[in-house]
Amino acid sequence: MIEIVDTGPLNTIQDLGRPGYRDIGVTVSGAMDPLALTIANLLVGNDAGAAAVELQTFPVRIRFEQNTAFSVTGGGSAALDGETLPPWWMQIADAGQILEILPSKTSARAYVAFEGGVDVAPVMGSRSTSLRGAFGGNDGRALRKGDVLRLGSPAADVLPAGGFGVVPPLREMASLFPVAENGALLIRALPAGEHDLFGADAERFWTEDWKISAQSDRTGYRLSGNPIRLTEPVEMRSHGIVAGVVQVPPGGEPIVQMSDANTAGGYPKIAGIVEADLWRLGQARIGTRLRFVRATHAEARMLDQAIATYIGDVETTARQVGRALKAMAGR
Repeated sequence: MIEIVDTGPLNTIQDLGRPGYRDIGVTVSGAMDPLALTIANLLVGNDAGAAAVELQTFPVRIRFEQNTAFSVTGGGSAALDGETLPPWWMQIADAGQILEILPSKTSARAYVAFEGGVDVAPVMGSRSTSLRGAFGGNDGRALRKGDVLRLGSPAADVLPAGGFGVVPPLREMASLFPVAENGALLIRALPAGEHDLFGADAERFWTEDWKISAQSDRTGYRLSGNPIRLTEPVEMRSHGIVAGVVQVPPGGEPIVQMSDANTAGGYPKIAGIVEADLWRLGQARIGTRLRFVRATHAEARMLDQAIATYIGDVETTARQVGRALKAMAGR
């Protein structure tokens, strides 16, 4: 078990989400940075989709009630009993030790996975917290000071007592995830259904910078900038939407649907972000400047394959470390 000694608001239990229920109005939820959550789980021998803790407000302090392997990925700076840990790192904590996580200057969210995963009751096949629906996770709410969380049964793999880590994805795949010369985050997207109805403003959507406004959360990022508008009003019926869809309300400032995306909406869609870039957007802080880049389906598939290769390499490395330790223990 672990105890939440201190936490900010809106920190929750998340896994990879609950797809398949949007037709009845249930959002997918899940990690805003699914890549960081996946790697955190693989580092401690869990399945990629095990439940972990997603942190977006800091500082956070967690006390271990028993010897436990854990990992911290994504943003944040972690220390165990005051000793700073490397980024994207797995470590074994002794009973009574305290893990402290402070905010990162560049990334919005950190993920903490524990050997065996966080053991809360699944709802519709997922342990993710839906704050809007008030279900899943820890009673459908954010974590609070004093919460005690049970952990599942650990895997049989042996984990290194001294810890080990991986190269963060933005370093390992730096050439695939560039930033603009002015520091804006480049986000690849495909034109969506109503793209051409914006006329000349559609081109401005791709050439001008946008800023993530304070009116942003897990449901969606509202972008501030020079408004874009339809060439003429259009009546639209409400239709299904998913994470990554970029809608434009009458005010002209786009909204990017995120992990807790609405299940339906009636605003015109100008673009859809490729899935391989959604995890980077999930790590973007309020005030971050973005620039959208037209992608092709072939490029989107290439990025998906590169990320799958990175995940596969991490999984292989973790297994090799476990096998080597097992062999040493058996001598």
